[in-house]
Amino acid sequence: MNTYFLEQLLASSDASPTNTNPVALAPCVLTIGNFDGVHLGHQAMLTQVRELAKTRNLGSAVMIFEPQPREFFAPAAAPARLTNLAEKQALLAEYGVETLIVAGFDNEFRSLSAQAFADILAQRLNVQALVLGDDFKFGHDRTGDSQFLRDYGLHVTNLDTITDDNHKAARISSTRIRDLLLAGDINAANALLGRDYAITGTVVGGDKIGRTMDFPTANIDLKRIKPALHGIFAVDVVSLDNDGNVIPSDLVRRADDGHKGIAGLQAHSLFGTANIGTRPSVDKTHDWRLEVHFPQLQADLYGLTLQVRFLHYLHGERHYESLDALKEGIHHDVQELIEWRDKQTDG
Repeated sequence: MNTYFLEQLLASSDASPTNTNPVALAPCVLTIGNFDGVHLGHQAMLTQVRELAKTRNLGSAVMIFEPQPREFFAPAAAPARLTNLAEKQALLAEYGVETLIVAGFDNEFRSLSAQAFADILAQRLNVQALVLGDDFKFGHDRTGDSQFLRDYGLHVTNLDTITDDNHKAARISSTRIRDLLLAGDINAANALLGRDYAITGTVVGGDKIGRTMDFPTANIDLKRIKPALHGIFAVDVVSLDNDGNVIPSDLVRRADDGHKGIAGLQAHSLFGTANIGTRPSVDKTHDWRLEVHFPQLQADLYGLTLQVRFLHYLHGERHYESLDALKEGIHHDVQELIEWRDKQTDG
């Protein structure tokens, strides 16, 4: 998948003699949205884009916004991200998108009129047709819609709201998935995602508090304002290469002899226990962290890109009165989650 930033594409379309590296996008079918989570509703949209592109012999493209609009207008009140930009890129590529256009959402972009935005689509991005949700609005004060684009001369297909099999009247949405994750209902959230929920990030340095309590953790860089789920979880973890592919048994290969951890439930993974939240017991209430402890593992994981797949919710974050009480609580949680893991592999 080729990824372009809209600002670069608009600059490269300048025909001045100083522009020596123009980018010309192939004619395409485009869909537009946040695509946070790339859930089953999004996947239905992408399927429609691919099918229409194949029928018309065009490329397939998606436009997303960074930051997402609500993050721009009110960062502190914006909904938690299901997927950061890198995770979204990987998922869109997995679902067959050929071109990703990242529109920087700023004052200049949000001030574009509907006419100016339609001009960009048709004249700068070579869009021949669009697949949009039935409630899609665009342009300054949201004055543009699907009919505006049809009147402009573009082919527009509107996709009906996608509902799930168990609740025919319930729309599959990022908001609904966030609510399920926050409630710890991993299985229901996964059903709407069409896959297991996971977070991918680089192992970075932390404050090493866990190590002083004999529970060392890998601190995963979240790359988002705040995560969509909080609490204590059982997780599977794999190591990824620069292209996002799983490196077979990479964590075990890096481990010290005799301390190779506990096998996870998916291929090439290690089992871990994760705390994701603000760690109220260590006075870090504004510092969102994803920390993974690997029972029975000794290994240097700094700098690795890890994908953390959430399997089972144990409980929310708890405040402990002392570090000794915190250590006892962590020990109990780790043992309970190992027992849960063992039950999944029985028989």
